[in-house]
Amino acid sequence: MEKGSFTLPGEAGFEKLTLELADKWGADVIRDSDGTVLSDEITKAGYGIYSTICIIRDHNEWAKQNQDKLQQSFLMTQPLTADSERLTIALMADFFEEQFRVNDSADSMKYWQVYDRTTDTLVDASKWSYDRDTQRVTLEGITPWHNYTVSFLAYRIWEEISMYNHTTNNWDKEHLMQIDPVYPETQAYMKDWMTNWCETHPDTTVVRFTSMFYNFVWIWGSNERNRQLYSDWASYDFTVSPKMLDDFAKKNGYSLTAEDFVNQGKLHVTHVPGNKKKADWIDFVNRFVVDFGRELIDIVHKYGKKAYVFYDDSWVGVEPYKPTFKEFGFDGLIKCVFSGYEARLCSGVDVETHELRLHPYLFPVGLGGAPTFMEGGNPTLDAKKYWNSVRRALLRCPIDRIGLGGYLHLVQDFPDFVDYIAKISDEFRELKQLHKAGKPYLCKTRVAVLHFWGSMRSWSLSGHFHETYMHDLIHINEALSGLPLEVSFINFEDVKNGALKDVDVVINAGAAGSAWSGADAWKDAAVLETLTKWVYEGGTFIGVGEPSAVAGYDSRFRMAHVLGVDEDTIDRVCHGKWTFEVDETAAEAVMPGGADIPAKTACHLTDGKASVLVAKDNNPLLTENAFGKGHGIYLSSFEVTNANTKLLLNLILQAGGEAVDGNYLTDNADMECAFYPASRTLIVINNSEKAQTCSIRTEFGVEKVQLEAFDTVIKKI
Repeated sequence: MEKGSFTLPGEAGFEKLTLELADKWGADVIRDSDGTVLSDEITKAGYGIYSTICIIRDHNEWAKQNQDKLQQSFLMTQPLTADSERLTIALMADFFEEQFRVNDSADSMKYWQVYDRTTDTLVDASKWSYDRDTQRVTLEGITPWHNYTVSFLAYRIWEEISMYNHTTNNWDKEHLMQIDPVYPETQAYMKDWMTNWCETHPDTTVVRFTSMFYNFVWIWGSNERNRQLYSDWASYDFTVSPKMLDDFAKKNGYSLTAEDFVNQGKLHVTHVPGNKKKADWIDFVNRFVVDFGRELIDIVHKYGKKAYVFYDDSWVGVEPYKPTFKEFGFDGLIKCVFSGYEARLCSGVDVETHELRLHPYLFPVGLGGAPTFMEGGNPTLDAKKYWNSVRRALLRCPIDRIGLGGYLHLVQDFPDFVDYIAKISDEFRELKQLHKAGKPYLCKTRVAVLHFWGSMRSWSLSGHFHETYMHDLIHINEALSGLPLEVSFINFEDVKNGALKDVDVVINAGAAGSAWSGADAWKDAAVLETLTKWVYEGGTFIGVGEPSAVAGYDSRFRMAHVLGVDEDTIDRVCHGKWTFEVDETAAEAVMPGGADIPAKTACHLTDGKASVLVAKDNNPLLTENAFGKGHGIYLSSFEVTNANTKLLLNLILQAGGEAVDGNYLTDNADMECAFYPASRTLIVINNSEKAQTCSIRTEFGVEKVQLEAFDTVIKKI
């Protein structure tokens, strides 16, 4: 098999192993990793060289001399109940003191706020005082038996990825701090550092930025029983500072407050809808990150090196799905992937080179703390399961490169892992060539996923699958990532601006009040009018969980008239319910063996006309409802499994007027296929842990395929 398109993590002290595996895995690039270096023997061996930099950390000497230039965050104390008119609150009682230090400068304290959480009102500054020696705030003249909080700015004194490596990989070295480029002094330092770095790394061909300036939020607590207080992959809480807030006010004509960020202690998790203030802040931070980021990338290009960005870690503000991303001038984007939707997330970004960092990382333990490359671990099985999820997405979207990260020497005791990586490296290279020859065959039905964020959060929620698994939409995304369908992501403004003319099926999935269901966006009558007309004229609206749910109207689901079902609420506890018979014939037409719809939401039929395909205890779990020339389809919930993925595909195909047993579809839910017309090549994959067989109808006849667990076959037809 042709070599190339593979990035191998090398390691000084293991030169022989590095070069042997570079040959076995077909690597054309060798990289360093966080905690490893490359020796001259490796860098001079004729391979491309990726060098990892995190532009905001590994500058402790400068950081110690400029501690007012460290990055910051708003923190809010836990509510305390006053038992008199006086209350004292210790600011750091709830937080990990190795991560945060109070910023009690005058510039900072003008943004501090004390709140009466019982009445949700701001406490006048005349009623509280701060003691710098004890780092406590004392409230006077307040209302007994009310709850109070203090929101304050704190420096982050231990960079979070460094914290993770210390706890995961048992690092025993100096804690790294993160510096903030919002200050002119930091920018000057960073540009000098970048220039010197390029001059002293002549062998580097690609500078791998990990990532840019601001990390996703990860707030640790003081109590080990609840160490990780809050984390969100797309949060902007770590982008604040007095200067950034001051600059924002000058540009936008209004000021943001601590409460705009802490949001009653809930913060602004991506799972809930944003508002104008949050949108303005995202745009403001993005503009700064792009403008200064471009200056650093220009330095890299000046020295004849390429610049790639890692779409994880300090990616906040980069926003690869915003139009501004092209202004960076990045040559490539790298995404670590556990799942298929993350591969689609990478592939969809407008950049020259797309690269996946596969799992498991070459670390002793995985993210959850389970053993990987150590006694008790099974990295080969882990790799098969991760590849199983990623591979099905790679059938549909082109990716240019794959690779690994971590400590290469750990693979020495796992020869079966070494062999398996060689196998999937060859498999990937063949897939890549097929995509180059031409696009894979797609069914004609076009799908749009509708949520608050739209295209800005294409193929994502707010983290990896293992962080957001509890949401219906992440399961929908994962299922869609490997299906032979054209998929887009739209928001509610897009609905009003003509986006529906290009789609046949709209999916809205999520909990009431979430960004994914849409919350108050459903109060917009124009959205309802446009969607209702679109369905009536032939479109299909698929709702999952609590789609279009918002309070204050005659129906809990604003699209209940289309779906034919509505959610049970306390308002209907005295109302009667339509009885129904389960349409087993309709269910058999779309539900493969093993498909299951958990009863997450209790619903009732609105007018008795919807067809019920699945029910439990008189609760309709899967329904279809004719509405004009179109349809409404409702699922109580969705969990990604092989059978449920096939069910979703069948529902979509049926909605689009296509046969569920048409060409280039398998008759076994545990197997999937893709056909590449330009090369007349068929790929069939087994997504299960057991040997499987299937039949596939093609325009050239029926293909029968048998595959071992997790295996792949690529054949001309």
